[in-house]
Amino acid sequence: MIVTPQTRRFTEPLSLQSGAVLPAYELVYETYGTLNAERSNAVLVCHALNASHHVAGWHADVNGQPLARSEGWWNNMIGPGKPVDTDRYFVVSVNNLGSCFGSTGPTHINPATGQPWGADFPVVTVEDWVHAQARLLDALGIETLAAVMGGSLGGMQTLSWTLQYPNRVRHAVVVASAPNLTAENIAFNEVARRAIVTDPDFHGGHYLREGTLPRRGLRIARMIGHITYLSDDVMNEKFGRSLRRADGEDPAAVAELAYRYSTQDVEFQIESYLRYQGDKFSEYFDANTYLLITRALDYFDPARAFEGNLSAAVARARAGFLLISFTTDWRFSPARSREMVKALLENRREVSYCEIDAPHGHDAFLLDDARYHQAVRAYFERTVGATLAGEVTHG
Repeated sequence: MIVTPQTRRFTEPLSLQSGAVLPAYELVYETYGTLNAERSNAVLVCHALNASHHVAGWHADVNGQPLARSEGWWNNMIGPGKPVDTDRYFVVSVNNLGSCFGSTGPTHINPATGQPWGADFPVVTVEDWVHAQARLLDALGIETLAAVMGGSLGGMQTLSWTLQYPNRVRHAVVVASAPNLTAENIAFNEVARRAIVTDPDFHGGHYLREGTLPRRGLRIARMIGHITYLSDDVMNEKFGRSLRRADGEDPAAVAELAYRYSTQDVEFQIESYLRYQGDKFSEYFDANTYLLITRALDYFDPARAFEGNLSAAVARARAGFLLISFTTDWRFSPARSREMVKALLENRREVSYCEIDAPHGHDAFLLDDARYHQAVRAYFERTVGATLAGEVTHG
């Protein structure tokens, strides 16, 4: 499935939760499948922290051939014959404001100064992203969504859609997510942010004006993130305490190890893996975007306006829900999904819940797991599909 990104420019300013107003802006998005005549089969997919609008398929070269390593980040989930079947559904995926993958963000030019926005780009929230996504759907002529779906931060957006636009969402699929971040999660985000802002090349967030990039800070931030995405079992299975090269038995190898320890070079395979991930990330991701998106994660808490009562917060929802969690995901644990299930059931919402016993930690929502994929497939075939056919109504 070859796909091409599209761009939509909006000239009407967007008022943000912070009180700031974003002037004319652009959203980059991709679509998969065909919108039916009734415009009732649209599914919105919301992306997580470091992902983008490119959720499925491949981009093409000038000859129309798939580009190497251009596979969408959820390509195992979305496409013809897949759990979210694009032969039946019209899938839309939007790059969020503040991102670094095409939509207006800190690397773009601030019309007021003629310089890159940098640290001056306004604070954005999950609710702001949902409002912007709704504007794009309006422009596409989509009034009601058959479903909204997302994992992790994308799951938070999905939940927010059901609260901000309850009459526009028939179903919500929330995967490996939570109604807000725990203090531990906020702490990890803050450590990662401090790594970025204390990088000498950060320059108060205006590094593009200075011709620099805070790659060192981004590397560390990504390394911290990867530690939290994997489970302890997976780390031990994949890396254990294995040394990168020498096994310590050969005298020359022992001498080499001793030298490397003295120079603080990479020794263990887990170190090599983390540094590789950090290096790769620092080459394509924007530091100010990382700060903005992790803050949006921290701020999300629909129950705050209801004195912490999640049941009261989700009372506005009218959608049917599928929630999925993974047993070894300690960053967005099953207990957090069960909080949402409980609150929704207290409001007599139709809820399906699936807790997958998987060893992969938070990353499990991106991986191939037959039980997980079958749960999504069954929900779209039986429940979303039944609603689409007019057999089931919610509200």
